Amino acid sequence: MDKIAFVEKFKRRTRKFVLEILKLFKQIRPSQESLIIQKQLIRSAGSMASNYRAATRSRSRAEFYSKLCIVVEEADESLFWIELLEESKIVPLELIEPIKQEAVEILSVTAKARKTAQSNRCNKSP
Repeated sequence: MDKIAFVEKFKRRTRKFVLEILKLFKQIRPSQESLIIQKQLIRSAGSMASNYRAATRSRSRAEFYSKLCIVVEEADESLFWIELLEESKIVPLELIEPIKQEAVEILSVTAKARKTAQSNRCNKSP
């Protein structure tokens, strides 16, 4: 798969991740705790997806790296909220597990991309 195809596929993947979270919350009973976590998770997942999209349209290596750093932070925060949902048993394990796995994979891919981008920034000639 070439770079352009990967980027387009990953943009769709991050958007789908947010949609899966929205669908998840339609399946659970609202409570004060779940609503707080829901807002935080939707915000962090949405930010992750939108910042990845913004990174793909960056005007410089520095801007790309900066946006990618935000993507990694938001992906990690999303995983945090997912883990809270799991550990608090607000969401049944069978519903949260596929979303958690996707969050782990997205975090892994974006963290690796950030490391590569950082390496490319450091190796850039003055």
